Amino acid sequence: MRYIKPDYYDKFQCTADKCPDTCCAGWQIVIDEASLEKYDEMTGSFGNRVHNSIDWEEGCFFQYEGRCAFLNEQNLCDLQKQMGEESLCDTCRNYPRHTEEYEGLRELSLSLSCPAAAEMILSQQGMPRFVITEDDRGDELEDEFEDFDLLLFTQLEDARKAVFDSLKSEKAPKIESGSHKENGFYQGLDRAQITLQDKMQKCMEMAEKMQKCVEEGRYFEIEECVRQFCDKQSSTAIEAAPNAADAKAYKTEGVGNDGAGTDPYEQKISLYRTMKQLERLREEWTDLLSEMERILYDGGRENYLRIQKDFHAWLEHVPERKACWENVGLQLFVFFVYTYFCGAVYDDWIYSKMALAVSSVEFIRELLMARWKKNGEICFADYAELSYRYAREIEHSDLNLNTLEETFMEHCCLPGIPPHI
Repeated sequence: MRYIKPDYYDKFQCTADKCPDTCCAGWQIVIDEASLEKYDEMTGSFGNRVHNSIDWEEGCFFQYEGRCAFLNEQNLCDLQKQMGEESLCDTCRNYPRHTEEYEGLRELSLSLSCPAAAEMILSQQGMPRFVITEDDRGDELEDEFEDFDLLLFTQLEDARKAVFDSLKSEKAPKIESGSHKENGFYQGLDRAQITLQDKMQKCMEMAEKMQKCVEEGRYFEIEECVRQFCDKQSSTAIEAAPNAADAKAYKTEGVGNDGAGTDPYEQKISLYRTMKQLERLREEWTDLLSEMERILYDGGRENYLRIQKDFHAWLEHVPERKACWENVGLQLFVFFVYTYFCGAVYDDWIYSKMALAVSSVEFIRELLMARWKKNGEICFADYAELSYRYAREIEHSDLNLNTLEETFMEHCCLPGIPPHI
């Protein structure tokens, strides 16, 4: 079995009652079968409380005013306090640790929705390192991977590696097919001289070409799409995205694009409208969205562009601010690509996975700009808070994830719509 994880993965520690939020409120906590059996066998007064705190039909803990039945006033778990950590179900024991399962491979990550994990992820400097290990254990889920498309998965891994290589420097090395198996890939980053926005643009172009190959059954040409992407990164320079006035200006096509064209205000408000239509898990998210709309969009296009101009002037006035802004964007992009991109092996939706990563970075940046306009400044605590609040609404709702991906796919390669970015 092969395992991949960020090098900071094992350093995570829960901050318990010191956490600015709690993972035991705002979403359904599903209980695994083994834990349900264990809870069913509990006796005594506390056993009665356990029995009465579980929705046995749904297999999850009851919630009261959005909080788990075992969450006390100190934001600690009474079940763990009374019975020990071994009493926790898999969901509670593992969070925010997350595992993506592929044939012969487990990819481990921390969820951005955890405040402590968000701080850890976003505080990384430059391209994070990913550690690969192997053991002699067989795949206990081998029967579930009977129809696993190993060729497509290898191509997706190669594409993801190419994306990460492109974030390291202007001249990323070419890759050979299957090179993801080599030890030491995903090495550290030299600070990018091309903006993250330009790099995301090129990644979207590659994802769109790969998607066309899938839709037309030209799977063996996916490798060529990746090689062309690598060749472009290996050239003397990457052509920067034109400015907003250019007809080919940078945009996140397919994110609720209802005629937004290339106008930056229309692009961002279109993205906002898509996000606004999603399922809401927490009331504070509704408040954030309303505040964002009032500050950034209600004043119209000219007001938005003026705020955007002033914000970037504020960033560039202090080099450390600009560097932090770019680095946090990089960490977010890497996180979403690492976590979701290779999952396209299960649904063939390559394009939507990359669009999810790009639009997530863009939307979190919009939230941060609104926070800056409100307070006159932003700090690292704002980066972490708004990132984990976004992740709680998107990552922990299958409905929201599916809705976003379906929206992206609807706009992928449609006649009359220019190629992505």
